[in-house]
Amino acid sequence: MTLRATLQYRALAIAMATVMAQTSPVFAASHREAPITALDQKADITDWFAFVSPEHPDKVIMILNVDPFLEPSNGPNYFPFDPGILYEMKVDNTNDGIEDITFQFRFKTEIRAPGVFTGFVGNLAGIPPITNLDGPGSEGLNLRQSYSVTMVTPTSRIDLAGGQTLFAVPTNVGPRTMPNYQRLRQEGIYNLPNGVRVFAGTVADPFFIDLGAAFDSLNFRSAAGGGVLSANVDADDQHNYAPNALAGFNVNTIVLEVPITMLTRDGKTHPAADKAAVIGTYGTTSRRKVSILRALDGEGKWAQVQRMGNPLINELIIGTGSKDRFSMDDPKNDGQFATFFLNPLLAQIFSSIGIPVPPAPRNDLLPLVQYMAPICPGCGPGDAGAIADLLRLNTGIPPTPVASEKRLGFLAGDTAGFPNGRRLNDDVVDIAARVVGGILVDATKYGTRIGDGVNAPATPPLSVFPFEANAYSGRDSAHAGPGQAGCPNQPNGICPIN
Repeated sequence: MTLRATLQYRALAIAMATVMAQTSPVFAASHREAPITALDQKADITDWFAFVSPEHPDKVIMILNVDPFLEPSNGPNYFPFDPGILYEMKVDNTNDGIEDITFQFRFKTEIRAPGVFTGFVGNLAGIPPITNLDGPGSEGLNLRQSYSVTMVTPTSRIDLAGGQTLFAVPTNVGPRTMPNYQRLRQEGIYNLPNGVRVFAGTVADPFFIDLGAAFDSLNFRSAAGGGVLSANVDADDQHNYAPNALAGFNVNTIVLEVPITMLTRDGKTHPAADKAAVIGTYGTTSRRKVSILRALDGEGKWAQVQRMGNPLINELIIGTGSKDRFSMDDPKNDGQFATFFLNPLLAQIFSSIGIPVPPAPRNDLLPLVQYMAPICPGCGPGDAGAIADLLRLNTGIPPTPVASEKRLGFLAGDTAGFPNGRRLNDDVVDIAARVVGGILVDATKYGTRIGDGVNAPATPPLSVFPFEANAYSGRDSAHAGPGQAGCPNQPNGICPIN
C-alpha cells in the first residue's frame, strides 16, 4: 500500500469511527458514561473535582481525570495523553451556564530513542534508572510528553507556563526502572506565575464504587447491607465493606491550583453569603472535526466529545438514548434534559423496591443544576439561571482539613463537600443516590441509608498538592475484588461475593 493510500485509509477509518461514535446505541458503564466515550476511551472523563484547597484556602483546586481503568502493568507504551485531544476546565462566574474562563491543556509526544522497545527503561543496557523528567536521569524516558496551559477569557489568551517546559509524569513502571517514583512525581509539580500550580500525569484512580453490583441492576452485596447500610457501616468513613472496582487501577489526571481571585466575576474573594462567591465548573474533552482529507493534519474546529460537571449525572440520570447528546452539548442547553432531572428513573426504581421517595416533579434536585441555596445562599429568584449541569462551588465556604472530611459531605454537615464542589473523599455514589431518594426534601421521611458499602478510596488522598495518590506500580500492584482482600471489617478482611 502506498503512503498516500495508507493515509487515506487511516483517514477513512477515523471518519467511520467518528460516525459510529455518534450513532452507536450500545449501553454505557460507569467511567464510560456514554456510547460515544465507550468507543473513545482516551477522551472519556472519568471524574471532575473542584474544591477550595485545604492547603491554601485562598485558592481553588480543579482536577480533570480521563482515560479509565488503566492497568498499571499494561506496557510497553502505557498511558500517554492524546495529543489529538483538547482538554479543558471551564468556569461560569455570572450564573448563566456559559463559561467565562477556560483553561486549555494540549499535549505533545516525543520518542527520544526510536530503537528502544518500550516507552520507559532503566537499569538496563547501560541506561540509568529514571530519576528525572529532564536532563541526567531522564535518558530512560523514551516516550515523553510535554504540555501547555492556556487561560482563555472573552478578551484574552494567556500562556500560563511563563516560559517553562512542562512535562507530564509517566506511570509508575516499577522499582527497577523508577527507584524513587515519589521524587519523579514531585518534579512534575510546577509553580507558574500568578500563584498557579499544575500537575499532569498518571495517578491511582481516586474513585470508589462497587461497580459490578451497581450495574447488575443494583444487585448490591447482602454482606454490606444489600444497598441499605446499617448505622455502623454508614458512620464508617475509613473502610470498605464491599469491593472497590477501581482499586489497583490508574487514571490520567490534570490538576490545577488557581487563586480564587482569578475565578470570580470581579477578581475578589467573597463571603459565603455573597452570590459572587459561587462559581460553576465543568471539564470537557474535544477532538478536531473530522474530514477524510484533513483528518491527519490537525485542522478544523474542535468538536466536544465529553463533559462532566456533577458526578454520575450521565450514568444515573440521563437516559441512554440521550447520553451522547448530553456529552456533546453545552450546559446552557440542559433544559432539554429537564425531564430526567425532575423525574429521574432511578427514583422510580427506588420506589419500586420499597424505598420511599418524593413525588415528581422533583424540584428538590434543582440545586444541582441551578444557582440556589444551599450552595448559593446569597442567590435570589433571579439568580438561578437556566438549568445547567455545573459543579457549583461556593468559594467563601472554608475547606475542611482532609483528615476531618466527612464522606457524605453536605449531608453530614460538612459544607465544604459535595454537592458544594467535590473532593476526592466525597462518596458521591451514596450522596447522589440519597439525594435522588429525596433526603433533601425530608431527611426523616426520605432518609434511607442507600449505599454500596464502598466508603473510601483504595489509596487515601493526600493533604497536599496534587492531592491524588501515586500511580500504582506496574510490577507490584494488585487489584481488589469479590473474594479478595480489601474489606478490613469483613471476615478475614475479604470482600464479600454475595
